[in-house]
Amino acid sequence: QNSSEMPETITSRDAARFPIVASCTLLGLYLFFKVTALLCTSRFSPVMNRFFPANFPNKQYQLLFTQGSGESKEEIVNYEFDTKDLVCLALSSVVGVWYLLRKHWIANNLFGLAFSLNGVELLHLNNVSTGCILLGGLFIYDVFWVFGTNVMVTVAKSFEAPIKLVFPQDLLEKGLEADNFAMLGLGDIVIPGCWAGSLSSLGSAPFPCSLKKNTHTYFYTSFVAYIFGLGLTIFIMHIFKHAQPALLYLVPACIGFPLLVALAKGEVTEMFSYESSAEILPHTPRLTHFPTVSGSPASLADSMQQKLSCP
Repeated sequence: QNSSEMPETITSRDAARFPIVASCTLLGLYLFFKVTALLCTSRFSPVMNRFFPANFPNKQYQLLFTQGSGESKEEIVNYEFDTKDLVCLALSSVVGVWYLLRKHWIANNLFGLAFSLNGVELLHLNNVSTGCILLGGLFIYDVFWVFGTNVMVTVAKSFEAPIKLVFPQDLLEKGLEADNFAMLGLGDIVIPGCWAGSLSSLGSAPFPCSLKKNTHTYFYTSFVAYIFGLGLTIFIMHIFKHAQPALLYLVPACIGFPLLVALAKGEVTEMFSYESSAEILPHTPRLTHFPTVSGSPASLADSMQQKLSCP
């Protein structure tokens, strides 16, 4: 994806449907988990750019495929890239081949982190209410499929694809050849990440209560809440020796912490009435009151021309 493209905005209807669609998908994976391993190379060129020296010979390329000719000519593929992108592609390919041949946990985690990063970047919650609907629905979804059935655990253990991050529990004993893992699904990273991203504009312009503060209090609060919720998940899992639905702890923390901050600051109403737009940059002021104009188009044009001609 081109980094200049706008993210996909999740509406309230999409948020309400999400747990249902996710449940159907999860059940399908449970029934058909023996599928081909996922091969994908993820873009990490923006991260790698800082490692290239200033005098690096960077050339521009364009890959263009068209269909038809003349006025009916249609672009099928139009992709611009440079030498740095080719270097990143080569490195990504090495990781991809490594994962296909060895299924090593480090390669799995590299893909998982890349997928999570892209997911958070491409998905956008347009308001806090939509985020609450989404998190609330997935809270029920996660609890049901982990505690109510063995579907979630079976899919996580059986599906050989980087759909999760794994953490070796026997790392000190076996080193890089560890084979006993704790797992964290990518959904437990992407969804709270989208929520934190939706709160990043609260407390900064154009948030109405904080035009002069220009802070990111709610974002940092949700970030701390995620760390707390994830730590609590690990603690409970260690105590009870049983798989835990991470969203059972992440959702109350990620919603509760920012809500408490809003209560303390007296901004609850503004928090839920504020609606961000993917088409507006974070610090771009918006016109909320439009002037009233009257008269014919010709008279308005003459008036504008006179104002433009004034010194």
